[in-house]
Amino acid sequence: MKRELIESGRTYGFGDFVRIPLMVCPLHTIVKIANRILAAFMPSLQVLATASFVDTALEIFAGRAVRGEIYPPLLWLILIVAYNNLSGTLMNFVNLKSEMRLTLKYRSAMAHKRAALEYRYIEDNATWELIRRTCEDPVGKISGGFDNIMGAAEILLRVGSLLAILMAQVWWAGLAIVAISAPLFVLALKSGKEIYEENKEAMRFTRRADYLRSVLQGRESVEERTLFGYSDAVGQEWNEKYEAARRINLKVNAKYFIRIKGSSLITVAISLLIVCVLLFPLRSGAVSVGMFMGLVTATLSLIQMMSWNLSDIMKNIAVNLEYLKDLTRFCALSETRDALTPPDPRKEAVFEGLEFRHVSFKYPGTEQEILKDFNLKIEKGRHYAFVGVNGAGKTTVTRLLTGLYDNYAGEILINGRELRSFSQGEIKALFSVVCQDFARYQISLEENIALGNVLERDEEKILQAAEQIGLGEVIEKLPQGMKTPLGKVREKGVDLSGGQWQRVAIARALYNPAAVRILDEPTAALDPVAESNIYEMFGEVSAGKTTIFITHRLGAARLADEIIVLDGGVAAEQGSHQELISRGGIYARMFEAQRSWYQ
Repeated sequence: MKRELIESGRTYGFGDFVRIPLMVCPLHTIVKIANRILAAFMPSLQVLATASFVDTALEIFAGRAVRGEIYPPLLWLILIVAYNNLSGTLMNFVNLKSEMRLTLKYRSAMAHKRAALEYRYIEDNATWELIRRTCEDPVGKISGGFDNIMGAAEILLRVGSLLAILMAQVWWAGLAIVAISAPLFVLALKSGKEIYEENKEAMRFTRRADYLRSVLQGRESVEERTLFGYSDAVGQEWNEKYEAARRINLKVNAKYFIRIKGSSLITVAISLLIVCVLLFPLRSGAVSVGMFMGLVTATLSLIQMMSWNLSDIMKNIAVNLEYLKDLTRFCALSETRDALTPPDPRKEAVFEGLEFRHVSFKYPGTEQEILKDFNLKIEKGRHYAFVGVNGAGKTTVTRLLTGLYDNYAGEILINGRELRSFSQGEIKALFSVVCQDFARYQISLEENIALGNVLERDEEKILQAAEQIGLGEVIEKLPQGMKTPLGKVREKGVDLSGGQWQRVAIARALYNPAAVRILDEPTAALDPVAESNIYEMFGEVSAGKTTIFITHRLGAARLADEIIVLDGGVAAEQGSHQELISRGGIYARMFEAQRSWYQ
């Protein structure tokens, strides 16, 4: 069903606001549609019931009817009032159930699509804005679109039935209301499109303001806020971004309000004229007192619906239309082949070696080559360190190996097979990576580590991975041991130090059974000696595994069997620590510059 809800190449239209809920929760959607249809005819039924009740009551008082004749119209009114009071409660329950189903199915489908996107879209600012707009509250946008379509249909049915009653008595009154109200719809549609476009512009400022707010309020920045006292300066910048977004939204909404309200004043004047005109048929007896009251109610109701309610819905529908355009563009974004395919638990990943053959690479949308005719061999069971200055291409090598980009020239061979022929499941089975910006999951310590291998849950191996990387003492001090929630989101949660969080991230990699383990500067925040200690410990517990350390600190690189120095997009130097020192080249100069860090 996920692929049916989110289809690449599909042009989404208004019908999808109904199609998607019908696919996900058909019964609840049908109930909601039936309720809308029934509610559409309630005002007309109420007009007729009111007219019948008033006219019958007057006939009884005049002695021209018996008392029992009042009961049918009275019962009619009671049923209408009961429906109006009870339907709201019933529909709240139905709406809640449908929201839950949509959250489970549609939001999951959006998350799957987002997870499968090619990595290049995440790094492209324009595409990232599109992804944010489309994926932010997707259930609310679909539910809102459905409600707006149903609301428009309900109002049109209400208007049609009330106009029929009104025109049956004063034919030109209904035509006058339609003629005056029609321009309002055009204004509403135009305003809706303007609002969505302005909101897109405002979102850029809002996103920056949200980030600055997290700096001002987040726990991660509290020490530096106190130390440097930058709250006022950042607060001023936040205020500028927030005000820019607020002014954009205020401008477009004020313009819409003035347009619609100004036009609706004309409609109100027309309605008062129609009420005055209805006095003449009332005086001549062509219209009964009850029907006059019903027609006045109908006229005022029509004005409210035509001049404001329907116009507001039409504005929202225009916004919904713009969202559908974004959804169409989002679904058209290309996906990484087999991106969501997990490793096959029945097959053990076998790694014999890999080779870069004349690999050149530049990031999409750029002209600078990060790797230039890059050649390298990595053998099974050895520890490698990639070193070099920032921007030398160290992390790029990791991104290519893990399949995030495949638009490279040349060949990357794993076990003699070109990397691009591997499925994502096979690549995931081969590589376990700890990135510099690793995640800190606000769940238990055990669950944090277990995420390293979602296909197998072995508490003994999880504990072993934690202890191997030096978390034994931490576990003993935690109130619930491995079951203790980490972070401050959950009650009784315990936060860890930066170094402890880094060990948790590395324990995740150890728990993963991948054949090749990669550490991409996850300890950059530690001092050089502490970093070397963690790399040494990681190398010891990874004996027999192929490991790759990516670092710009050479104290950790000394632990590797072989060091690759990247410079200018090529492997400029390669060898052991002693071999590279003896050559007196790039590595030797870098190590000499850092020697004091380790003394």
